[in-house]
Amino acid sequence: MRLVQLTGPDGRRVALVEEPRLRLLEGCRSVYVLALECLNEGVSLTEGIERRRSHYFLDYDDVYAGSSGWRLCPSADVPSEPARCLVSGTGLTHKASAKNRDAMHAAAQAVTDSTRMYQSGVEGGKPAPGGIGVAPEWFYKGCGTILRAHNEPLTVPEFAEDGGEEPEVAGVYLIDAEGAPRRVGFTAGNEFSDHVLERKNYLYLAASKLRTCAIGPELVVDGDFDLVPGEVSVQRGERTLWSRDIRTGESAMCHSLSNIEHHHFKFEFHRRLGDLHIHFFGADAFSFGDGVRLEDGDVMQVRFDGFGRPLRNPLARVRSSAQVVAVRPI
Repeated sequence: MRLVQLTGPDGRRVALVEEPRLRLLEGCRSVYVLALECLNEGVSLTEGIERRRSHYFLDYDDVYAGSSGWRLCPSADVPSEPARCLVSGTGLTHKASAKNRDAMHAAAQAVTDSTRMYQSGVEGGKPAPGGIGVAPEWFYKGCGTILRAHNEPLTVPEFAEDGGEEPEVAGVYLIDAEGAPRRVGFTAGNEFSDHVLERKNYLYLAASKLRTCAIGPELVVDGDFDLVPGEVSVQRGERTLWSRDIRTGESAMCHSLSNIEHHHFKFEFHRRLGDLHIHFFGADAFSFGDGVRLEDGDVMQVRFDGFGRPLRNPLARVRSSAQVVAVRPI
């Protein structure tokens, strides 16, 4: 079961994907509100969706292409209060990403911290049920204002060194009335980072992640996260500049999903009633690792089997010069 969020002639709506159409849900303005209502009603999300099926349909091809009066939104957000949405991620969960990171920093260290972090996950990232494994790398990307939808540009700011795709699956979580995290579903994402800045010094990792990112176009409500194959590509004009087959899911990662979730939500301030969390699970490959530098207008595409239509986003460079941000006293 897959959902999309849209905005159109009568505002925000949620729709159920029934290819090649989208079935609008009754009285549903966002996935966030839908999930809250299901918690209050004491029903599963799938049951709540079934209760809200309408007889109104949209042509998905037109919406997806951007030629409709309806436009896709990020697959999950908090539209009324974006600051209630925390966007974060876990890195070095896939062997390929560890190799790419290691290559960035190998000149400085014989055995890099990236290799050590990945190896610790291999050795202790999948504890027995009920156990706690080693903590993965964690990073913060921003609040809900950084989320972009399918077809929307991901921007390279005027102060940035670069911008590049990171094809990942993200988990979507809502904190319930008891302060417990509840998984809403999974969504394809492009975590988008500044790899050139990070390559200068791995201590710049935190700053390299503070960028826009994209999720969607679809939210998988009842999906399986054992092994998820897919493909990532970059198009420049009419040609495919670069592409790779990718894999994610627990079978392809050195950390179990439950271990990643524990180490994110063990912090009490990550369990605040009503907050929404978008958490990226790491990338298996990205073009920067193969020496590709993206240009203005290049289109990044991320597709995962079982996650619906591909997520496509053009890269856009901000052309203005960097300006000093001056702070004045009140």
